[in-house]
Amino acid sequence: MKDLLKFLTCGSVDDGKSTLIGHMLYDAKLLYTDQKRALEMDSRLKSRNGTLDYSLLLDGLMAEREQGITIDVAYRYFSTDNRSFIVADAPGHEEYTRNMAVGASFADLAVILVDVAKGVQRQTRRHIRICNLMGIRHFVFAVNKMDLVHYDKKYFDEVVLEIEKITAGFQVESACSIPVSATEGDNINDTSVRMGWYEGKPLLAYLEQVDVSSGQKEEAGFVMPVQRVCRPNSEYRGFQGQIESGSISVSSEVTVLPNGEKAKVKSIYRGDALVETAEAGWPVSIAFDREVDVSRGCVLVSGFSGMVSNMISARLLWMDDEPLIPGKNYFVKLGTKTTPGTVMSVKYKIDINDGRHVPADVIYKNEIADCQISLSEKIVMDKFSRCEAMGGFILTDRVTNMTSACGVIKHDLRRSDNLVWQETDVTRQMRSAQKGQEPLTLWFTGLSGSGKSALANALEKRLLALGRHTMLLDGDNVRMGLCRNLGFTQQDRIENIRRVAEVSKLMNDAGLIVLTAFISPYAQDRENARTVIGDNFVEIYVSTPLEVCEKRDVKGLYAKARKGEIPNFTGISSAYEPPSNPEIQIDTSTCTLEEAVEQIVERLEEIGKSNNE
Repeated sequence: MKDLLKFLTCGSVDDGKSTLIGHMLYDAKLLYTDQKRALEMDSRLKSRNGTLDYSLLLDGLMAEREQGITIDVAYRYFSTDNRSFIVADAPGHEEYTRNMAVGASFADLAVILVDVAKGVQRQTRRHIRICNLMGIRHFVFAVNKMDLVHYDKKYFDEVVLEIEKITAGFQVESACSIPVSATEGDNINDTSVRMGWYEGKPLLAYLEQVDVSSGQKEEAGFVMPVQRVCRPNSEYRGFQGQIESGSISVSSEVTVLPNGEKAKVKSIYRGDALVETAEAGWPVSIAFDREVDVSRGCVLVSGFSGMVSNMISARLLWMDDEPLIPGKNYFVKLGTKTTPGTVMSVKYKIDINDGRHVPADVIYKNEIADCQISLSEKIVMDKFSRCEAMGGFILTDRVTNMTSACGVIKHDLRRSDNLVWQETDVTRQMRSAQKGQEPLTLWFTGLSGSGKSALANALEKRLLALGRHTMLLDGDNVRMGLCRNLGFTQQDRIENIRRVAEVSKLMNDAGLIVLTAFISPYAQDRENARTVIGDNFVEIYVSTPLEVCEKRDVKGLYAKARKGEIPNFTGISSAYEPPSNPEIQIDTSTCTLEEAVEQIVERLEEIGKSNNE
């Protein structure tokens, strides 16, 4: 197979990305007959007087053709006499930046288009920085629409100077600027006679000869994330995955991370072929000479210079419609390992225009920021600059399962190695046995006025009468002490719930049954609390309707909120997200307080029995 180049076309909207690639394929005669005829027929329906609209070769979605923009990444494979190519044509519209980032994650080189008449736009700058974030070190800047400025070299030089200023601070291994006209075909496949002042190669010729092999790069050693454990019979246990760096041979010693066990390689299979040596990029199955504890998410290494940590400093491209607020919990997927993690703090965000570090507490969609992330357990990782497979990750929302961000690891936080959980001689089990009860956190959630506090208070009295050891954490009481420095913004609400969850966990460790009465309006926050507390978490949704809560208005808060005197008031000016699957649900408008308590006690007994079975 000929040398393969994977490249991306990107840039601002309407800079001509799809047209350029379409023209390249058409002029190089790399289209099938039916594709060529379809292009000619479709072009007659467009508004360019029947002339060929080359963008139609890449823009296949109906919405793309109707609006004349690229929405999703279009991949094309083609081959010339000198090289094979896979091109990802990325959208330029800001709304589809996440799609562009997906395309950038696969590419070795980026062809960034710039409209010579408009210059380098804000979205162009964003795309350049995303390419740099994704590890692309080879760039071609196609200065397009030269026909609109009559092929004047002065305009080209102005754009090139602007590009050089932007990329001055980046790690770039090769860069080239080419003046082109995607519509007319100048300097795409053949050298343009209308720009005799340009002495370089046309775009296709440059792509055929550019060397994108990495330069001097620190060796990461042998690294293979385990994707699957294969056990077809009692005689064989193999650990399958793709080798991300280095090589391995039979009889080589391998370390299993994060547990640190060592073993020697007994056999290596590539497909169904038994081989002596395997290299980076190969999917293999490795068997050891002895039994070791290995599962999906573990990493097999040899000569590995990376890290095992649970706290990292990372750079993120935020892609979620909801902003990034420190304290929220996400799933972090790195290699084949997925683990809960929390963005503890935002250090700063990157100014798209000039790269300045701008202080920020909240990060919005399409912004790039440096953050500190805490993971629920230690995992294997490396700097992205050294091993992309072990240094790149994504964050997914734990409630919606949407991809919220992609990021790269800069380094681990060494202070995490100095923190070790201190085991005590008196355990949770001993404290629970002494009290003769299973510790629980009964998490009451609902609107203000729904009856959470009254119900929690009545339930605690009932549990006390049953000989249980309890502690009630009420929302107002906690805010007057532990959380007195917090307000009612979304960020403060998240931190408020995080603190309560941590305190509840400690009280559960003491063997207590904890009752919490908090509005806790966000589903994500309650899910975070469940993660912190674990299996002892019982969510009780007090589902009293808003109109009933407002009629009660014990504290007069709804009336003030209606007048605009209280901002961020849940149910009026701030949203409440009801639990989708609570363990217990009670509507205090349809039963008495005593009946509600009885229902909860009965349900808790059922939960206790099911847990013991």
